[in-house]
Amino acid sequence: MKAVGIICEYNPFHLGHANHIKKTRQALGDNTAVVCIMSGNYVQRGDFAIFNKHARAKMAILNGADLVVELPSPYVLLSAEGFAEAGISILDKLGICGYLSFGSEVGDLGILSEAATVIVSESANILTREWLSKGVSYAAAQQKAADSLMGARADVFRSPNNVLGIEYIKAINKYGSNMKPVTVLRTGGEHDSHTGYSASALRKQLLRNRIPMEYMPESAVAACLEEMVSGRGPVSVKKAELAVLSRLRTYQGYQDLQGATEGLDRRLKRYAAGEPAIASILEKVKTKRYTMSRIRRMLICAALGITSMDTKHPPPYIRVLAMNSTGMKLLGADGIKAKLPVIIKPASVNKLCRHAVKLFNIEAAATDLYVLAYPSEEERSGGQEWRHSPVIVKA
Repeated sequence: MKAVGIICEYNPFHLGHANHIKKTRQALGDNTAVVCIMSGNYVQRGDFAIFNKHARAKMAILNGADLVVELPSPYVLLSAEGFAEAGISILDKLGICGYLSFGSEVGDLGILSEAATVIVSESANILTREWLSKGVSYAAAQQKAADSLMGARADVFRSPNNVLGIEYIKAINKYGSNMKPVTVLRTGGEHDSHTGYSASALRKQLLRNRIPMEYMPESAVAACLEEMVSGRGPVSVKKAELAVLSRLRTYQGYQDLQGATEGLDRRLKRYAAGEPAIASILEKVKTKRYTMSRIRRMLICAALGITSMDTKHPPPYIRVLAMNSTGMKLLGADGIKAKLPVIIKPASVNKLCRHAVKLFNIEAAATDLYVLAYPSEEERSGGQEWRHSPVIVKA
């Protein structure tokens, strides 16, 4: 069976995501299976996901995906490069996907592939280091390097989905994967804008307890409503702020966080210990050298006790979140030949290697913190990670 992979967050699932799946099938064939590698209860921008991973995975299955597996939280909370590499690693080791599809603002695979090659060249590395030495952020230094080497075509680095696409292609090249990249022109609201069906705009409405029905598929609206009525959302880091602050004030391992360089660990430790709110910590720590997303990710990692050592190696297992009948066939005896253990029942993780057990325990603890942001007290019980089997969506 032909299959395509999509690395995603669906935070929340909207019409743009549905269109991406539809256009991907139009490009590869209607019978193509869609496998999503989706971030779990935390997202790459350094926040709690608006709804829990099983609810978001269900939305994906109801709108064209066949199988949704989890990108573990420690890898989600890396830079765009680390996020992409972990997603590609899981897809490649899943052993079924011949293609990777992603949305991009440019919609041109040729220029994205060129950018992926240029930006890892020695010339780009030298120029990036030169700009970093002048105190600019890594993203800005890389942009200036690209400007020097690609001229006007370097504008491709100025759009967030293009950047992720470039990182996916870099990761495919790095791992020597046989997956072929496919890009779909992104339409609708800009990424993290306040118009159209951008995820950021929709989250703001949801956090006001308004479901943006005009920008979401009907089944996704129903799933959101179910979560809200049940008291399991909407969720944000702000809703668990006291719990997060409590952990930050007692955390002693800032020097072990991913990206804790050039005194950033000391700045985090200093302000996390005394500031009264997450927003004020971010404001005090922020400099032109460090993006706000990077600092948010580091704070979440500190609250969860995730260190750089936890992502030193690629993800050691494949955790299934949701599937339909096609997804079940992919996981059957005649389906995928995965190069990693596939977790259906959480208890099976205890039979895996030490790294896998440690990672799953981190995930379980991360979920224990996440559920403290639920509106309903009755839904905040601990140990939920060990009780959740995949969502099965029947036709």
